[in-house]
Amino acid sequence: MIIKDLILMFTSSLILIISVLVG
Repeated sequence: MIIKDLILMFTSSLILIISVLVG
């Protein structure tokens, strides 16, 4: 379950970074 949380956190961080770069 830790790996799942890690992937979720990585995905949310990636989306945040992309939205900042695009915006």
